[in-house]
Amino acid sequence: MPYVFALALTVLVEVPVYIAALTVAGRVRPTRAGVAALIVNGVTHPPLWWFLTHVPAAGYWEYFAVAEAVVCLVEGVLLSRMLRLRGPVPYAASVTANAASIIAGLLLARAT
Repeated sequence: MPYVFALALTVLVEVPVYIAALTVAGRVRPTRAGVAALIVNGVTHPPLWWFLTHVPAAGYWEYFAVAEAVVCLVEGVLLSRMLRLRGPVPYAASVTANAASIIAGLLLARAT
C-alpha cells in the first residue's frame, strides 16, 4: 500500500474515532478534538511507516505490535498535553482509534 493511501486511510478512520471519544468522554469540543487527532497522526504516522518499512520480514508482526503500542502511548501523551486531559481518556481514545485503523487496513489488504 502506498504511503499516501495509508495515511489517508488512517486519517479517515482515526479522526472520527478521536472526535467521538474525546468529545463524549473528554468533553472536548469536536473541532479541537479533530485538530488534535490530525496533529498526533502527523507526528506519529511518518516515523511509524518508515520504521515498518525497515523491519525484517521474520518477526514483522512482533515489531508491528511494539511499534503500534509506542504510537498509542505517544499519541496519548500528546493528546493529554494538547487538550489538558488527565486520566485514561486520551490513552483509551488512542488505543481505540489505532485499533480501528489497523482493522481497516487489514480488511482492505485482505480484500485486494
